[in-house]
Amino acid sequence: MARIIAVANQKGGVGKTTTAVNLAAALAAAKRKVLLVDLDPQGNATMASGVDKREVHPSGCEVLLGEAPIDQAVVSTEAHYDLLPGNGDLTAAELKLMDALARENRLKEQLAKVAHKYDTILIDCPPTLHLLTVNALTAADGLLIPVQCEYFALEGLSSLLDTVKAVRQHLNPQLEIEGLLRTMYDVRNNLGNEVSAQLTQHFGDKVLRSIIPRNVRLAEAPSHGQPIHLYDRSSRGAIAYIGLAGEIIRRERGSNAAVAALHAMHGDAPEESLEASAHLDQE
Repeated sequence: MARIIAVANQKGGVGKTTTAVNLAAALAAAKRKVLLVDLDPQGNATMASGVDKREVHPSGCEVLLGEAPIDQAVVSTEAHYDLLPGNGDLTAAELKLMDALARENRLKEQLAKVAHKYDTILIDCPPTLHLLTVNALTAADGLLIPVQCEYFALEGLSSLLDTVKAVRQHLNPQLEIEGLLRTMYDVRNNLGNEVSAQLTQHFGDKVLRSIIPRNVRLAEAPSHGQPIHLYDRSSRGAIAYIGLAGEIIRRERGSNAAVAALHAMHGDAPEESLEASAHLDQE
């Protein structure tokens, strides 16, 4: 069953879509079966994946409204991950869902139909805390928060964390903070170093070890409809996202091993889980 990770930050320009697209490509390159869900009406993740948002039909809009099955809307990409495309129709979908029953659970219900096909499902959220983002947080197991290493980096984080708390209380008690990802980082910039230190001071081990640098090739890739892994795999940006994918996979394996060990303590772990845990201990 897939682990579902929402990539969200209501502050724009922090590398949210860049992270969703390039993490999807890096995980796919690591032989993971990946679905990327573009839940942003701007459709940038769709375009950056090499899919024309103006030509997709059905799209995420029809899936959320129950007008089309998710299997018919999902498309494959050149980078070997699947994509549930999004476009401006998602704005209309959000408005129509305002009066719908169980409106916060629409995405969760749809993803449950295909979760068995994937190892990881990534959701690129819009830069707001409205209904589409709440749908993503309700469906997700973890939340990945890209944070720009510049002034006002912490601005808005409190609002997002308040939303996470509310979602946990009322909709999704299992939602975890996957991690805070430092983006657009320039080691030569003193301010970037100060912001990085602030994040570590406030959030401790929730700050991921991986750091995404400010990189021209990374900024160019979306205009070519390609993840950085295909556009320039030797660039600093590509190497950084490969490192991030590795960190995400290691964390997931560590979590699975911990669960297996917990079951073993109670004597109810399946044999294959114990073998997997033992294998991880040897790695």
